[in-house]
Amino acid sequence: MNDIITIDGPTGSGKSTVSRLLAQRLHYHYLDTGAMYRAVGLAILRAGVSLHNKKEITQICNSLDIKFIHEGDATKIYLDNEDVTKAIREPAIDLIASDVSALDGVRKAMTILQRKIGSQGPLVAEGRDMGTVVFPEAQHKFYIDASLEVRVDRRFQERQKRGESISREKVKKDLIKRDNQDMNRHLSPLKPAKDANIIDTTNLSPHQIVGKIMKDMVTQVQSSGVHGSRLESDED
Repeated sequence: MNDIITIDGPTGSGKSTVSRLLAQRLHYHYLDTGAMYRAVGLAILRAGVSLHNKKEITQICNSLDIKFIHEGDATKIYLDNEDVTKAIREPAIDLIASDVSALDGVRKAMTILQRKIGSQGPLVAEGRDMGTVVFPEAQHKFYIDASLEVRVDRRFQERQKRGESISREKVKKDLIKRDNQDMNRHLSPLKPAKDANIIDTTNLSPHQIVGKIMKDMVTQVQSSGVHGSRLESDED
């Protein structure tokens, strides 16, 4: 688990951008678990299955082929050999992904797949339960957060860049709802791992956050007496 870095946090905390940058910096693979749940949500939406039909959703989830393809600095996600990188970012998928991620059968299936991916090489794993459930033995764990208003601003700007016509108040309402769903689900709720380093990103740029994470990891490696880590050559 020395080569697995977990980064958890709520929507708008900056974890996706930071995780991609960190993976590029260290030449690690990047695991976007949020994209996996979005892919499941897309599959459920296309199948026309009710979110109350847990049995059928679990069956669909267990039969899905979800994989990541790395192309240079970009990472694409494929669902049953279809590139759904753009499709899973549609607004209709946002809350569906949160709803399906709260289902036991879905989380168990995704956890198995995530651990399989983690066994294949150095990884930056981004999500909401990476440090608490999926990779509890990871040496480097981080939980990043920001003030509600800053997270709303980030999410609002992101959706505007997609060309969506949406008000800031609607974005705030959706974000608060997503927070409540993620933090209060009975299985794998969003929370910091007990041994995670918590970083407030409110006033930090993505590169500043990556720099802080790198510094914290080097300190951890040095204090643990572990040598030969890729971090030692990237201290700058």
